[in-house]
Amino acid sequence: MPINILMPALSPTMEKGNLTRWLKKEGDQIKSGDVIAEIETDKATMEVEAADDGVLARIVVPDGATDVPVNDVIGVIASEGEGSAAPSVEGPSAAPATQQSAPAANTAAAAHAGAPVQQTGEGATARSPKAFKNGARLFASPLARRIAKQGNIDLAKVSGSGPHGRIIERDVKAALAKSPQAPARPAPALAATATPSGPSDETIKKYYAPGSYDEIPHQMMRKAIARRLVEASQTIPHFYLTVDCRLDALLRLRAEINAAASKDKDGEPAYKISVNDFIIKALALALIRVPDANVTWTEATMLKHKTADVGVAVAIPDGLITPIIRAAESKTLSVISNEMKDFAARARLRKLLPKDYEGGSSSVSNLGMFGIQQFAAIINPPQASILAVGAGEQRVVVRDGAPAVATLMNATLSTDHRAIDGALGAQLLGAFRDLIEHPAGMLA
Repeated sequence: MPINILMPALSPTMEKGNLTRWLKKEGDQIKSGDVIAEIETDKATMEVEAADDGVLARIVVPDGATDVPVNDVIGVIASEGEGSAAPSVEGPSAAPATQQSAPAANTAAAAHAGAPVQQTGEGATARSPKAFKNGARLFASPLARRIAKQGNIDLAKVSGSGPHGRIIERDVKAALAKSPQAPARPAPALAATATPSGPSDETIKKYYAPGSYDEIPHQMMRKAIARRLVEASQTIPHFYLTVDCRLDALLRLRAEINAAASKDKDGEPAYKISVNDFIIKALALALIRVPDANVTWTEATMLKHKTADVGVAVAIPDGLITPIIRAAESKTLSVISNEMKDFAARARLRKLLPKDYEGGSSSVSNLGMFGIQQFAAIINPPQASILAVGAGEQRVVVRDGAPAVATLMNATLSTDHRAIDGALGAQLLGAFRDLIEHPAGMLA
């Protein structure tokens, strides 16, 4: 029978995507694993692979379509001789559908085989099972479960309209509408204290004369950044600590390391270490030296990480993204340098995969190259800290009771005060400063 191709959930937080273009046209033969379309998320442009053999019988969502909800039908695969009408996705008998692109191939395979795969978000391709009283299994998205819990809705009595009969958000909302007498659970305390939304677009425009401005629609990435910044600033109690770090020894060591780099036949060095590479390594080692700061807060537990996965903010058109150097404490400066060059190049082409930027222990945001002396950064959830780094500059300092010139760099650590309090944050920042001022310790 025909198989729906659904808008895939390419990351746990993805809710909508833009269908950039189809790489196959109606009537084309396709095989499992063929790249059939490009999807633009808020962070990257990614490829969608077919999970089944057949013919692309129908394109439901055309090239250039924007804000297509996850799990919406975008096309139909049919076997030879089958019709092109899209099978219904409104009931439990809906046909299986291709779900994922290359970075999530394992999830797609598991979901297609019927195995439960754990993900988060309404659009996740995975299905979270729960046993019925009669032994059958109930599949519902995490968002559907949360809404049902808040509204005292028994999921066993809700019919699912998602793939394979999975219960999704609209099913629970429909059940809520039919049962107005069901008492809703009280909203979380945060909802009562959340910052009110700002003035409407029309109200803002009234402050400016017609024709005095151009309206530029927000890109998906800019919308996502705005949403996450508001969420982080409202839900994470930020605490700030600042130190100055002397860079003179680090700059000398950097020059020696770069001078010793081997060169290829064209005379290009195998690597060129930057100050930022030292900063990444120093933060990673500091997190290992102060393990109680290498954590993530959850409402039930503290996640204490075994490695230091350090994100690095990279500016790209329409926003920024934070690729992550995994286990940075165990990598050499040259490996970190080359990984960052690769990340930066792929980020600007919007070719990073979710595994490149999701999770992480902490992050570095460096605006020193723009001449910024000092700033404080907003934490990137689910991390519990972020280090904001300013420019290194020569200043007059007192050394052994006499004035001297030193190169100083300002570093401001933002912490989630629930996970890292002032004393613990001071230990982490002190360990970072010690490594920056005695950089030979990073080569051990």
